[in-house]
Amino acid sequence: MSEHKEQKIVVLLELNTTDQTLIRHGLKLAYIFKKELCLTLNTPSKQKNMAEAREKLGEYARVVKSELPGMQVSTLLLSENTSRLADVLAENHEGIIIVANSAKFKKYSGAVTESPIPWLFVHPESGIEEYNKIVQTLDLRKENTDNSLWCSYFGRFNQAQIVAVAANDSSKEGKINVARNVKLSSKLYREFGIVHKIYKGGRSSLRNVFEALEMALVSDCNLFVMLGSSSITPLDYLVGLPERKILKQAGKLPVMVINPRRDNYILCD
Repeated sequence: MSEHKEQKIVVLLELNTTDQTLIRHGLKLAYIFKKELCLTLNTPSKQKNMAEAREKLGEYARVVKSELPGMQVSTLLLSENTSRLADVLAENHEGIIIVANSAKFKKYSGAVTESPIPWLFVHPESGIEEYNKIVQTLDLRKENTDNSLWCSYFGRFNQAQIVAVAANDSSKEGKINVARNVKLSSKLYREFGIVHKIYKGGRSSLRNVFEALEMALVSDCNLFVMLGSSSITPLDYLVGLPERKILKQAGKLPVMVINPRRDNYILCD
């Protein structure tokens, strides 16, 4: 991702009452990371009311600019196949995080599993937007470094405190891999002086995400960060990805999903 263009926090809107919540969360992220806010609508090209949609997005942008004159805001009207959406937003429009309605996960799941940037799923009624108390998953996969890297960004730019719930695998290889991820994450957080705690969980890497979420829900956590599914089976397409179950259980808690199947773009300081 080129550094000369302005990186963006992309908010996927639906031109209905849920938009205000999503925009608020997008604004908070744009403020934390000092990025441009990009108000986006992805709609089939045959839709008749494209001019109307463009006007509505413009209206949203004007309201933001009048209330927060210092905030950089842009609008984007796309007609992309949903599975390609994240790639297009990252590669063509410098998107760095996509904010979406958690109730629409099924619609976006194909895009999430192909995404080179994190998705932040927000409940349409969520008032939780501090992003300074994070619970993250830590399992045996090497891609946990992406997970911890994003947590570290919140630690560096928003003074977030992080609790990592480490998996408890029974196999020798699993134990070694989890220990490696714990060590790398701790080192990263210490490097930036980020307040963090590693909690040794009781469940294996397969169930780690559910244990971590339980901890997030009984604590004062305001952001849950997880790695998405590494391999997707025909059964997943039939019954839905575990991420969908997590989002449902998370309720109004914002959930960031990082795709382990792709190399992730990074934040430009």
